[in-house]
Order: sequence, then C-alpha cells, then structure tokens
Amino acid sequence: HHVVADGWSLGILSRELGVLYADPAAVLPVLPVSYRDFAVWERGWLRGDVFDRGLEFWRGELTGVEALELPLDRARPAVRTGAGGVVGFDISGAVVEEFRGLVRRAGVTPFMGLLSVFQVLLSRYSGQNDVAVGTPVANRGRVEVEGLIGFFVNTLVLRGDLAGDPSVNELFGRVRDRVVGAFAHQDFPFERLVEELAPERDLSRTPL
Repeated sequence: HHVVADGWSLGILSRELGVLYADPAAVLPVLPVSYRDFAVWERGWLRGDVFDRGLEFWRGELTGVEALELPLDRARPAVRTGAGGVVGFDISGAVVEEFRGLVRRAGVTPFMGLLSVFQVLLSRYSGQNDVAVGTPVANRGRVEVEGLIGFFVNTLVLRGDLAGDPSVNELFGRVRDRVVGAFAHQDFPFERLVEELAPERDLSRTPL
C-alpha cells in the first residue's frame, strides 16, 4: 500500500527476496540512508526560497487551468470512484516504428510524443484547447534513495496548449517545454500544491 511503498519499491523487494531465497546466507548491501532520513531532509529542504521558487513555478503553470469536460453517456457520480472500464486495441508494428521515427526526428521522447497524442485526443473529445493531464513520477532524483523502500512517488500536472491548431512539430515543442519544466520541479509535493493553489474542490473530480 502507498502508505509504505511505491511501484519502484516493489521491484527492490522482489530482487532482495530473490537474492535471499537463492542464498539464505547472503548479506544485502547496507543502505547509506533510511526513509526517515529522506523525510527529514525533504521537510528541511522544502522551505524558504526553495519552497517559494517551486510554488512560483507551479502557480505560473497552473493558474487558470480548467476542469476537463468530456462528453459523458451518464451523469458524473457525486463522489469520484476508481470504477471504470478498459478498452483494448492493437497498434501495428509498422505504426509503432513510424511513431518512433517521428518523435526521434522531432527531438522529443516517446513519453512526450504519447502525451501529445493523448492531449490531442482529449482536446478533440472535449472541445477544449487547454488540457491538463496528471502523471506519476518516481521522484528519486538522488542516488542515495534508489535502493530504499518507501513512498517517493509524486504527481505532476502536465498542461497542454492546443490553441491555434498547431502542427505536429509545433505541438511536440510545446509539450517538450512543459514536460522539461515540470520534471525540473518534480520535488514539489502534489498535496502541498493543492493546498497552496486551493482550487475549487469538487468531490467528483481530482483537484487539479
């Protein structure tokens, strides 16, 4: 559960269990820091100028962001749930290779390319040119915490600007700039961001 661990942590746990099952006498490496050390460091680090700079960036990124209004086939539940459906589909290998070539020529990562496609899809369905998408990030930028079990994941809000009917390359450039900026400020905790920006809350939706 996220109270104690994230997906990255489960990989660490699986590897370490594998080592110990293979050799019960094996000694796991001593970690340089504990999760408690990280929590204390984060609390001490996220204050003063560092906090103000992070908040200033995210305030600039997210001021005026609007809720996504997708066309629905039924009323939105008054309280958001995790219930949903899954629609499977196949993409041919040829299309995948074309996509890889496209993002390589545009100088963006596959993640940035897929985010662009997803934001275009949401824009087409909603009729909105300003589309915000949330994504989880590992948030393990310090080498000392790579081997720790704990909850480090943070949520980033990636805002897409589809105004002016941009070309594919123009859209890729906009998304790249937004993603690079967001990842440079990924240490700012999402819950603090919600607290500081205080968006109008609606129990049927996520806050940003």
